[in-house]
Amino acid sequence: MRPVRKSLVAIGALAAFSLVLAACSNSSDSTSSQASSSGGEVPQISAGDFTADFAVMEQLTGLAAQGDGLIGVLLPDTTTSTRYVQYDAPFLAKAFEAAGLTPDQYKIDNAHGSAQTMQTQADADINAGASVLLIDPLDAGSGAAIEAKAESQGVAVIDYDRLVSGGPEDRYYVSFNNVQVGELIGQGEVDCIDAWKVQDPSLLIMNGDPTDNNAKLFAQGYNGVLDPHFSDKSYTKVGEPAGTWTPSVTQTNFEQQFTAHPNINAVITPNDDNANAVISVLQKDNVPANTFPTTGQDASPVGLQNILKGYQCGTVYKPFYAEAQAAAALAIYLRAGVTPPSTLVNSTTKDTEIGSDIQSVYTTPVWVITDKVKDVIADSDTTGVGPTAKDVCTGALQSACTQAGIS
Repeated sequence: MRPVRKSLVAIGALAAFSLVLAACSNSSDSTSSQASSSGGEVPQISAGDFTADFAVMEQLTGLAAQGDGLIGVLLPDTTTSTRYVQYDAPFLAKAFEAAGLTPDQYKIDNAHGSAQTMQTQADADINAGASVLLIDPLDAGSGAAIEAKAESQGVAVIDYDRLVSGGPEDRYYVSFNNVQVGELIGQGEVDCIDAWKVQDPSLLIMNGDPTDNNAKLFAQGYNGVLDPHFSDKSYTKVGEPAGTWTPSVTQTNFEQQFTAHPNINAVITPNDDNANAVISVLQKDNVPANTFPTTGQDASPVGLQNILKGYQCGTVYKPFYAEAQAAAALAIYLRAGVTPPSTLVNSTTKDTEIGSDIQSVYTTPVWVITDKVKDVIADSDTTGVGPTAKDVCTGALQSACTQAGIS
């Protein structure tokens, strides 16, 4: 049974809301609202409604005004992926404020790589009257401990970006379809091997940290694409060193593998920072551009630059503005004591540790190659957050940017 939330105690009348589920919608133009039993309206936001202008969040101002308690956001670090500082924190703040929340009604913290720090931040949020916690944990064990304590205090919990394996059964999860992310990475590698005419492809697979459930899902996706090529011997799988999200470790691991196996001529790298670590070795060893495919995700400035340089085949662009808005919207429904609509909570994710399906919100990832870099920059121009032409088109890359239609 779901524990009684602080928000439900504060606004008991709203707990009686009954939702009439709207038809699924893929655009904010068709987003509708349904009347509640108390005469108000519950916005029927869909997972596909979120755009770079954050306009959909304005439909939640009524719920935001009716809700009670702090929304606490706990982000993991600043090193395994720069996205948490560049994208997630500012986008979450923008989403909350577009819905009418003030800075004293939400709080965004970064644990800087320390599980103990995250626990301390969670305790501080709970003591400050949090009714909802959004948690992107450093590891599943510490995340589950935070969530168990939060739920025991009547606080609703949402897994943000990473599933907290072993967490409470009645939590929510907001992310992208991470198996699909992996499939995009795998297919991007295959397409690049063909486009760059790589002979006798000999692949090294460099996974993310095995303690991160997302890394497992990414691997499930790209292995599903690559395994048939290994089976029919059109590709050779050279090795698969221990996974990590730490770029310096990735660089060391790759150097060791490349020295031991100089036939390696392609690498699966599951994010831009790990790809950049590999690319730094390739450039040091004078490996020419457009000959040695690597992959990535996050559409970071360095990832986009490496695509334009011809060292990275592509990157999975996960429009973090959509993920952040989806998480903020879900938190606002829960804070108001309202069951979120099925148009928003559009899927489930299996938590194999507890054997339960977790109610989930999935937004859509996109594979970005050279001629799509301009689209990422266009989104950044709209949101005011993310890589700009000035960030990407530096020095010798100005000519490549012009050729890619970036002005």
